[in-house]
Amino acid sequence: MGTPSSSPYDALSRVLHWLTAVAVIAAFILGPEGFGRLMRQGVDPATRIGIVWHESLGLLVLVLTLIRLIWVALRPRAPEFPMPAWMRRASKAVHGLLWLLLLALPLTALLALGGEGHPLTLLGGVRVEQLPGITGSALGHLVDWGDVHGFLGDVLVSLAGLHALAALYHHAVLKDGVLASMLPWLARRGAR
Repeated sequence: MGTPSSSPYDALSRVLHWLTAVAVIAAFILGPEGFGRLMRQGVDPATRIGIVWHESLGLLVLVLTLIRLIWVALRPRAPEFPMPAWMRRASKAVHGLLWLLLLALPLTALLALGGEGHPLTLLGGVRVEQLPGITGSALGHLVDWGDVHGFLGDVLVSLAGLHALAALYHHAVLKDGVLASMLPWLARRGAR
């Protein structure tokens, strides 16, 4: 299979990756189970800290993902690791789906809020009563975007779990440096 790559991802790629992972996990844990129902019953989302945190983290995920995509286009070449062709294809497919979901989830949340006429409520008391281009639009009423958002959130967390398990497999079984490229302290510890 060849020699493992010894070069880690650059520091900015690593920081953005882990910030995104933490934001996604926190947003999922604070997920809006029943938030849509509460808002349809007239509950002001600003009075529910879980909603405020979930929406703030979701917007953070969108911003981090856009920054990451720009950085991917500009950064030094990512490290490459020798692996069978099927594994490389599977890795590219999972990464592609993760990127797509990281963009789709916040967008479907905005469509759900705008389609139902709910405000976007963020930390710091920021509130957007109507989402331009969404509130009252045909797109906002095309489907139940809240259901789409919930489904995609479950898919994202499942796929991220698979991604993490694959990284652990690379580290513990293949010992090829894939996980250490995102956690350089693992490579330093292993070199002792």
